Formats: sequence, structure tokens, C-alpha cells
Amino acid sequence: MPIIEITSLQQPGVEVFSTLTETQLRMTLEPEKGLFIAESPKVIRVALDAGYEPVSLLCERKHIDGDAHDIIGRCSDIPVYTGSRDLLTELTGYTLTRGVLCAMHRPLPQPVETICRGARRIVVIKGVTDTTNIGAIFRSAAALGIDAVLLTPDSCDPLNRRSIRVSMGSVFLIPWTWMSNDVRELNSYGFSTAAMALTKNSLPLDDKRLKQTERLAVIMGTEGDGLPMDTIANCDYVVRIPMSHGVDSLNVAAAAAVAFWELRTPISVKD
Repeated sequence: MPIIEITSLQQPGVEVFSTLTETQLRMTLEPEKGLFIAESPKVIRVALDAGYEPVSLLCERKHIDGDAHDIIGRCSDIPVYTGSRDLLTELTGYTLTRGVLCAMHRPLPQPVETICRGARRIVVIKGVTDTTNIGAIFRSAAALGIDAVLLTPDSCDPLNRRSIRVSMGSVFLIPWTWMSNDVRELNSYGFSTAAMALTKNSLPLDDKRLKQTERLAVIMGTEGDGLPMDTIANCDYVVRIPMSHGVDSLNVAAAAAVAFWELRTPISVKD
């Protein structure tokens, strides 16, 4: 496990933490897999426990024998780059959360059919591009009984550094993959689809038909524009969260958490 002291912003090997954009990490370095950055010891541990493969670490000097000591011990065959807090901040362009970053291999995406196999409750994230919302939805999904997450191509990458951090590593705990924009694809896997949207014919979230549906896909759209009309039209149900005081909508991450709890799989269906 080589400890490499960074003496220059042009230090060979650290470009993964500095000059490369999220898109370059995802597409350029390793076309077959790509890379992503996990931030903070807690999140890195979750990723390692889930089987993600580390490539290199960037760590403040004080954390080598501190917060990152066990991580370094688990990643004994990769380089560990270190330096002062100020130098690492200048290198990355931001202050490191808890002083540790880990570059990791990006796994190959799984087919939708594989991700959905055995699932009873899934969420489809359609057109959500805010990294904070993506991370929060994943955290709620993992905590509140969602079996899998599907994202349309116009959504943000869950392995974006900020999405991972906001999710507290939950993105590593729940199966997910990319799907087409056509939600009707899910019907062929045995799912009924429920679009979260405000329409005249929408059902209240606590409608018994929703809870009793054996396999249900909850479709979430952007906070501002919501779901496209063609997506709503292609769903089996349109669902709203009843609200008070004239409030018409919630932030998409908050709405997702409410929907996940209310529509969680009944014990009778699990059995």
C-alpha cells in the first residue's frame, strides 16, 4: 500500500480527483466500466462492504492513522495520495468531507429485467437532474422498502459524487439501472405503474387499490414540470398526495419518501 505525498497539483495519478469531470470519469477513463468518486469514510465503507472495487484514495495526512486507517487497511494494494488540507482543497476545488475520497470502478449496468426480477415495489426516476434530490430519493428508497430503482436517460447519474454523499451510500445498497423513457416496458415485467401527478382523475395516495397491487412501479418526475403528459397517459394509475393549507406539491424527494412509506409492500404480498 504505497503512501504518495502530493507535492504538485500536476502530480501523476491524481487527475481522477481534480481535472476530470463527472462525465469524463463515467465515460472516458475506462469505457467498459468508468469510474466514480465516493466521499467520506462512512460512505466509502458502505461501498466496500457492497463489493465495489477501489482504484485509489485521496486522504488528508491526519486521517491516514485516523478516520481512514481501516479503509487503507482494506485497500492495501492501491495507491493512497496524501497532502495538507489546503493543498487537497486546491487540487479538488472543494473541501473534502471528512478528508477522504476514493476513486472506484463503476459496475456495468444491469438489464431492467434483471433488476426487476423478484421485486414488488420499484421507483422510476424520470427527468430528475438535481443531484441532491437523486441522493435523497435513493436514501428513502433503501430505508422504506423499495426493492429497486430505475432511471430514465434524462435523469442525473446516481454515482455522481454529491448524489452518493447525500444518499449516505444508500446508492450502493439498492439495485438500480437505466431504462427507456417508455414506462409501458414495466407492464411486460408484471408491474402496474402509478404516476405521481396532479390531475383531475388522480387517486389519493391511500387508495386501497394501490396498496393491494402486488407489483407496483411508482413514477416520480421533476419538481417543477412534473411528469410529461404522455408518461402520465401511459400509466395504469395517476396518484396524488392529499395536502392541506392550499399547498399543491412537495419537493420530489419529500414526495417520494411519503409515497414509499404509504405504498410499501403489505406483509400478505411479501408472503
